[in-house]
Amino acid sequence: MSAHIANGRLVVWITLFVAMMFQIMPLPQIVEVWRPDWLVLVMIYWAMALPHRYSVLTAWILGVMLDILLGATLGIRALALSLVIYFVVMHSQRFRNFPRWQQSILVASLICGYHMIIYWLQYVVVGGAEFDIALFLPAISSVFIWWWLFWSLRNIRRSYKVR
Repeated sequence: MSAHIANGRLVVWITLFVAMMFQIMPLPQIVEVWRPDWLVLVMIYWAMALPHRYSVLTAWILGVMLDILLGATLGIRALALSLVIYFVVMHSQRFRNFPRWQQSILVASLICGYHMIIYWLQYVVVGGAEFDIALFLPAISSVFIWWWLFWSLRNIRRSYKVR
């Protein structure tokens, strides 16, 4: 393995680590409901850019880590993130050719699906989960973050020659 390939992998894992930290960072209660799903957004980008390298297994591992860090039922976010990333990987060639505004709509629908899977699993497994319209607020904020995040991660990928 050459050093530049190893550096590229390190850069990706650093971005995923930073996304994980943004995901668990405490915020005021008013802003908390609007928190974008940073880990899902970054994982969607890397699954779209490099689907052969960062896909379902990576999503599963990061989902389990997120469940542990949030103190949630183990495996719920892992399964939801894996299903979303599986869909992205299967259609990554098509998604890469979409204009940014269509990608934003796609990202919003994927994040809505992610939250619906989490809600459904909590309702079935844990029981007593109540549906709230605030479940979809992170999808709205993620639409606006996607433009900036895509541009930033693409520049990082190009400057560090991540392949």
